[in-house]
Amino acid sequence: MKIVFAGTPEFALEPLTAVINGGYEVVAVLTQPDKPQGRKGTLTPSPVKEEALRRGLFVLQPEKLRTDFSALAALKADLMVTCAYGQILTQEILDLFPLGVWNIHASILPAYRGAAPIARAIIDGCRETGVTIMKTELGLDTGDILLAERCPIYDSDDCGTLSDRLSRLGAELITSALPLIERGDYPLRKQGEGFVCKKVQRTEVDFSRSSREVSCLIRGLSPAPFAYANVGELTLNFWFAEEAACEETAPAGTVIEASPKEGLVIKCGEGAVRILELQPAGGRRMSARDFLNGRKLTKGMQFDIPRTV
Repeated sequence: MKIVFAGTPEFALEPLTAVINGGYEVVAVLTQPDKPQGRKGTLTPSPVKEEALRRGLFVLQPEKLRTDFSALAALKADLMVTCAYGQILTQEILDLFPLGVWNIHASILPAYRGAAPIARAIIDGCRETGVTIMKTELGLDTGDILLAERCPIYDSDDCGTLSDRLSRLGAELITSALPLIERGDYPLRKQGEGFVCKKVQRTEVDFSRSSREVSCLIRGLSPAPFAYANVGELTLNFWFAEEAACEETAPAGTVIEASPKEGLVIKCGEGAVRILELQPAGGRRMSARDFLNGRKLTKGMQFDIPRTV
């Protein structure tokens, strides 16, 4: 069975490895074009491209696949596996593969269709998520389901750690799915009504929310694009936070602990959060305790509360 694997970020690496280790013929890897990175705008390949080249695989990087798929068609592959590829597939592209196009999606569909399902599940305070193997159709993540498996979300998770676990789970599921597809032995399940989640972006923390909501926002946006907050003239990106016990009656956004010994604790509308890791604008990632050594951030200072329109 000749397979094309389409993926771009690190999340797709474990599934790509699983397909290769399954003994299948990966005739090409489809990934997004190299993107400029850093202050110098150096063109940088995707993690999937780097791994494909390391393994000596043929790589395709069309700018717009929907209008530039002749090279893909020439491969005459039987099946395509997609995993966070990042471009919409047209019916003409779906029709290239006699055994179908199968997507590894990081949620239990029909929940969290679309972009950023991992981050959104954490931000929304979900206690579990999972991975779905779905037969791709024209709708956005609306295709019939072949396999799905749930995965817990821990309070110690951020988007990075949960992505790693779901990537491994996706690798396990696609390993189970491919033999079924090859044999034609796969009863499919229709999806019910669901919803599409939007991409995530850097977000200012609203400390008037509950400690649960604030900690989930910070963890869901870490390691990028970050939740941030301003205190005085200082802007901080937050890497990790946890809920903290609080008996203070101070206004939301008030610093109620700020010392190398006690760390950084900020009052929320309900409860408080303890910031464990942060990054000052233009600085490096560090523990909150290290940051507070010699810093002029003291108990009673007030973080900004975003204005609501």
